[in-house]
Amino acid sequence: MGPGLRNVKLCVVPFLLGARSCRSLLKARTLRKMTPKNSSSNGRNSTADGQYATMTEIKKKMLKSFGLEPGFTTEPKSREDLLKYQPKFEDLPARSMQDSFCSAIIPLSTNAVLQDKYINFRGFARVGRLLEDMDIFAAWCCNRHLKVPNLPEGVPLPYSLVTVLVDRIDFTSVSPQGTQDIRLSGHVSWVGTSSMEVVVWLEQIVNEEYQKITRALFLMAARNATNTAAAPVNPIQPANEEEKLILAGGTDRKKQRQVLIAQSVFKVEPNAEEQSLIYKLYKRTTPDEQTGPRRLLPPNCIWMHDSSQMSTIPSFPEHRNQNNTVFGGFLMRSALEISWATAFLYLKARPTLEHISDISFQKPVSVNSFIKMTAYVVYTQENYLQIMTVAEVLDAYTGNHVTTNTFHYTFSAPDVVTEVLPRSYHETMWYIHGRRKFIASRSQASKNPG
Repeated sequence: MGPGLRNVKLCVVPFLLGARSCRSLLKARTLRKMTPKNSSSNGRNSTADGQYATMTEIKKKMLKSFGLEPGFTTEPKSREDLLKYQPKFEDLPARSMQDSFCSAIIPLSTNAVLQDKYINFRGFARVGRLLEDMDIFAAWCCNRHLKVPNLPEGVPLPYSLVTVLVDRIDFTSVSPQGTQDIRLSGHVSWVGTSSMEVVVWLEQIVNEEYQKITRALFLMAARNATNTAAAPVNPIQPANEEEKLILAGGTDRKKQRQVLIAQSVFKVEPNAEEQSLIYKLYKRTTPDEQTGPRRLLPPNCIWMHDSSQMSTIPSFPEHRNQNNTVFGGFLMRSALEISWATAFLYLKARPTLEHISDISFQKPVSVNSFIKMTAYVVYTQENYLQIMTVAEVLDAYTGNHVTTNTFHYTFSAPDVVTEVLPRSYHETMWYIHGRRKFIASRSQASKNPG
């Protein structure tokens, strides 16, 4: 057992189940139960001296398990020979959540070079950097879950892993210090035929015990060794009642995601309440007796198109994943940082990140791409603002734009914020969509305080 684990007071099950009554189910005793007694076939949870592995060590282990090596080549190493080891679903043994549970450390207290990479000018850890590590760690949990029977010794795992979406990321009041170690923990919480949901959380020692910083749900897709088709994954056999509850929650979340996608304002018309709101917005921004196109900005308001900030980022091989496309964590960090800057410039005060909701990865991004990030303030209420950031890949030769990701962030401010208003119908749909995201984020915060 790693140092400090006995003092953990993190509660993961309530977050997964969305029920306050389950908060007592996952205290320190549950984390102790979920800590593997023996190292798995896919790699150890800790180093030889009993300390947690670092994220640098985790990255090396994962490269080795997939048969990959550090260093960039224009022609990636072929993995076609691994296709013959691709298992059939019926041949895969069931796994428990304990099999994939693990922890790792970002050693900021002892690595000054790492501190420079993670710290901001106020001495806190950069959340964008932590998101990158969480994405990698989610893939590592999947790696530990996958077990291929009769795979010859020394043969790499015949899989590729792809981040499909990040369901939601909640933040506590703990501000991560840039000079103290941060612990990541997580496990596979639900599986489909070829997909795995992973819960990942971060902690840092405050007042001599680990306190939660943030937690997130990642949905990962398992692909074959050449990333050309879906690949089956091991089913989950819950090891206890707590794992049964978590697994059932994963099934419910899948259904909820499907409902939300089907009801998106970009697919079906707004509901009656929202249509009434749209009409009120029109009346507020149209002069009396005006039938023409002129719009009037009310006092103490800002047009949505005036709230935006944009950045164009060239990507490089250092940003690649095992599939030689841009690593999803890099996109999450880049989007968060421009969103934070947008919130800061809009508020003229330092914003606080409260929530990140359903990040979707729609298309892979080549490592030689230009990535355009545009952030908009799409909704405001009291001392909160909702930001939508759109990532597009630019073709430098044709000028074509392809949207690859959309990100949604909820920030809070010290004071009441200036109201943002849409001017066009297109912006009005963004406004309604942002309002839905904001309401959902506050509802979730009320269910899972702290």
